[in-house]
Amino acid sequence: MPAPPPHDAATVLLGEPGREGDAPTTRVILRIVLIVLAVVFTLLVLRLLWQPIAWMLIAMFLAIALSGPVNLLARRMRRGLAITIVYLAVLLVPVAIAAVIVPPLVRQGVNLVQDLPTYAQDVQRYVEDNPQLRRLNADLGVTERLNEIAADLPAKIPEAAGVLRDLGSGLISSVFAGFTIFVLSIFMVARGRVWIDAAIDLRGARHASALRGGLDRIANAVGNYVGGAIVQATIAATATFILLSVLDVPFAGALAVLVGLFDLLPLVGATLAAVIVGLVTLFNDFPTDTIVWAAFAVAYQQFENYVVQPQIQKRAVELEPFIVLVSVLFGATLFGVVGALLAIPVAATIQIALQEWWRFRLEGRLEVVRDELHPERGRERGRGEGGGEPPEPQTG
Repeated sequence: MPAPPPHDAATVLLGEPGREGDAPTTRVILRIVLIVLAVVFTLLVLRLLWQPIAWMLIAMFLAIALSGPVNLLARRMRRGLAITIVYLAVLLVPVAIAAVIVPPLVRQGVNLVQDLPTYAQDVQRYVEDNPQLRRLNADLGVTERLNEIAADLPAKIPEAAGVLRDLGSGLISSVFAGFTIFVLSIFMVARGRVWIDAAIDLRGARHASALRGGLDRIANAVGNYVGGAIVQATIAATATFILLSVLDVPFAGALAVLVGLFDLLPLVGATLAAVIVGLVTLFNDFPTDTIVWAAFAVAYQQFENYVVQPQIQKRAVELEPFIVLVSVLFGATLFGVVGALLAIPVAATIQIALQEWWRFRLEGRLEVVRDELHPERGRERGRGEGGGEPPEPQTG
């Protein structure tokens, strides 16, 4: 009696090919419909839960970044105390930065409101002394409009208070999100490794060793990325401080700290900082300082995007500069600022995962070759892993 032909996946799903009139059974159609509905439902749930998922991803990134200092301190003290010290330091950093930056900016804003009528008079006097500007002003009425704005500015303070109130509500929402991310990261640092080790132990010894090695490499890559970002921000702050000191711009130190802080935000951070510093230079030595700062900001931003950041992250996470730029562009396009922030660590994670998987495959092939060349070694390894003598291969 001849043996039945083998069935592949297509045959199981759609029936045997070659027979005209055969159609998928009701069971197969129902299975396909359920699979499609399950995929659509999963995508819908991911869309609805995208905000908490994004918070969890940021918390995971923060936990991995802070696990290095925590592990370093945990060698000399209890792990709970090490976590407390590291996270208190993280909380105190923005407080210290705000203490350095906010008072000078507030004073500068108050001085601007008080001195704006004087600035308007200076502009009017400069225009009247220049014949061409005087004719242009007669046609457009620029100085009259500046005087009206300067006179009406104190009356606009209540409206500005309303805008600040709206900004305050958004700030409260951001503080709540930040607090949630902060608490999630604490839980991940405290118990994350235990959960990961428990999941890895479910695999065999060989798989567990490979998984632990890959996860350790990923954690090192994320920590190096954070260190590289801090170095990059420090370079930007130092260059800004040197230039503003040469131009004799007030509050050069506070503005340099502001530039370094905003430089940690991908894509938009450096631009926002450049605009804030540019506004300050308007009231120092206009237009010389403003022109010099604008030229410096544009040139340094290009230098940082195409030289500083790729070279630093190439050494930090062992990624090629081309991959660094492409990953940041893709991340920013897909998920905005959060995507740009996580793009380089995600790219490094994918690269490490592929490298570890390929290494695991090669080691497995080498083990097979060694076992074929030395059968007694394979039997000893089988007793060590499975607890018994492996069965002899059957022939014939």
